[in-house]
Amino acid sequence: MTVHGEREIVPAVDKAEAAKVLGDFTAGYTKAYRALDPALVDRVETGALAEIGRADVTAQRKLLPKGNPGYPALELRDARFAIPKSAGWPKFFVADTLSNRDRNRWLVVFTCDSAKDPWKAAYLTLHAPGTVPAFRTDGDGWAEAVPARADEPSGLALDPDAVSGAYTGFLRTGKGDAFAPDLATTQLRADRAKLARTPTFWTDWIDTPERSPGFPPLALRTADGGAVVFFTAHHREKRTMAKGVRPAVTEQRTKSLLTGRLSTAITYTRVSESAVRVPAKRERVKGAASRVRFLNRIESLIAAKGE
Repeated sequence: MTVHGEREIVPAVDKAEAAKVLGDFTAGYTKAYRALDPALVDRVETGALAEIGRADVTAQRKLLPKGNPGYPALELRDARFAIPKSAGWPKFFVADTLSNRDRNRWLVVFTCDSAKDPWKAAYLTLHAPGTVPAFRTDGDGWAEAVPARADEPSGLALDPDAVSGAYTGFLRTGKGDAFAPDLATTQLRADRAKLARTPTFWTDWIDTPERSPGFPPLALRTADGGAVVFFTAHHREKRTMAKGVRPAVTEQRTKSLLTGRLSTAITYTRVSESAVRVPAKRERVKGAASRVRFLNRIESLIAAKGE
């Protein structure tokens, strides 16, 4: 289905086109990982997922300069599409699928900036069977997108556009109660605290929130009135060595992505793509029921620089 006009509220795609977009993605993904060519990643991916994919194939190409023709084809089946109606561009939809890689449900979020642009995968998150929230649909089966910006009421405890900033702010300060205690929140801060000062190095972190247009948060309303929000953040970790200690890198992926000269410090740059469940805003609800909860978070190294 080709969508014309900027004002008409219509589904982002029809289900037949959504299935084709999913098939084009799996074919393009497989081609990129067989050729180990970052340019092929950019044909089917964007945002955080593209950053991860480019780093993946770049690192692997250092070991396999002629590519990896034996890479097993990615298959995504049993697709359940959550397609929202919207006016104008960009548009997005979610494919809830099973893969030939594991037993998880793979949620792939596709975006398109205009009628002339191709659909690309912006987020991929993994969910154990039975844990994908039910999305709200209308009488025709179309999903409901949630406005991202604060000037468009979302009805949520935290607007989608504010999620990345709230999360990186919590990682930086540990203050606030927007997020429930979790591996991605309180436990991550505890793990970092162990590396802040050691006998051989000390560590500083910079967590950067991301938003539109490069890394737009995308949200679908759930049946209970809340939403699933997909968002991006970047994380930089600088390890400065104690006097007389030189930084060393042994992990192969890090070595493949390393630039600069290892002398006194090394900075790791990672990107995270997350799916969180944000509850509806209810004035009388406080405590755990009003907190954002992580459904899945994938963090991946995309660069390393020696100093």
